[in-house]
Amino acid sequence: MKKQLLAASLVLSSFASFGAGYQLNLQGLRQLAMGGTGAATPWDISTIFYNPGGLARIKTIQAYGSILGIMPGTAYGNFQGSARTQGQTFTPFNVYVGGTVKEGSRLGLGLGIYTPFGTGVKWDDNWAGRYLVQQIDLKCVFVQPTISYKLSETWSVGAGFIYSSGTFDLRQALPVQNIVANTNPQQVTDGTVKLHGVGSGVGFNLGIHMKASERLSFGLTYRSQVNMDLGGGSATFNVNPILKSSFPNTTFGSLLPLPQVATFGIALKPLNNERLTLQLDLNYTGWNSYDSLRIDFDTHTSSLQNMHAPRHYRNTLTTRLGANYKISKVVSVMGGGAYDPTPVTNGFVSPELPDADRVVVTCGAAIKPLKRFTVLAACEFVSSLKRVSSYDYGKFSGTYWTQAITPGIAVYYNF
Repeated sequence: MKKQLLAASLVLSSFASFGAGYQLNLQGLRQLAMGGTGAATPWDISTIFYNPGGLARIKTIQAYGSILGIMPGTAYGNFQGSARTQGQTFTPFNVYVGGTVKEGSRLGLGLGIYTPFGTGVKWDDNWAGRYLVQQIDLKCVFVQPTISYKLSETWSVGAGFIYSSGTFDLRQALPVQNIVANTNPQQVTDGTVKLHGVGSGVGFNLGIHMKASERLSFGLTYRSQVNMDLGGGSATFNVNPILKSSFPNTTFGSLLPLPQVATFGIALKPLNNERLTLQLDLNYTGWNSYDSLRIDFDTHTSSLQNMHAPRHYRNTLTTRLGANYKISKVVSVMGGGAYDPTPVTNGFVSPELPDADRVVVTCGAAIKPLKRFTVLAACEFVSSLKRVSSYDYGKFSGTYWTQAITPGIAVYYNF
């Protein structure tokens, strides 16, 4: 019974531990290469994400597509040993189309389909933290129809409606015995649980763009919180048959909040250098919506009860810097960086995606081989600071260090 109660306390505990590492800032390749900055300059139609107010400044209809490959890795260690995550590649994508409705119009319309949250982690099945997580994946796609209007040569505004759709998958071991069938002698392993959920939610994206002069512009944006409703998720248990009545296959419901983000941006062309653009973005993210998470099972037993897990995340301010240098009419190069503090406080650092303050370095290039056609390539390198902390809810602690490299390619065409 003691093991059964322990298993019940751990089921879905990792589901309550998403950190800032699941938030992606990869929605435009030029902006990515400039440290993730983009609120103050509508470089291309991906401004639908970075600042809807800039859409009315895109002078033609433009179609844009990009794909990236996130390759993360995490190392863990404590006094008992060490572990590393298995290699995986995640492929977020972004598609945009839109621009001004006709030449000289003040009205801009567009549609964005992009990936603002995602990735995951996969540990060895028998690692020390297997009762919290063996593998976890979160995928989320936003669909955003957008409208923008240029009030004057100085001011433009925009707004987009967001429909979000995503999936959640978790596999973890349970500290109860499971006898492997058709083996001689009989093999005894841990029980396991697999969780799968499909969710959706709605929100909005607002933006204001100010072109103060040919050398100076500003952007202010607000992307609302989106509450992903994961009702009807499935929980599948693989345990010893004599424990099946304690851990029946069932469904669950939950509400996963994707945080609100407010951004202020500045873009500047230094005097006597028309080829160089410098940018600064400040992202304020409302992670405190992760104060706690409730999981409601449709079937209950003495070993399987609803869960209410505390998180106590804090809001964060991310600083991003970037530069774009136009070598010629055909080629531009970009570079940048960011400092992204973690929202996860001590006592809530879990192994699903161990969160710590991150340093980001980016670079990229844009080539325009044809008058209307542009190709972009970018790469982002992220390294977290080593963090010694614990996950008190799961009684697990250690030292974590995470790195990720993300190359990407994009193309866009002006009609």
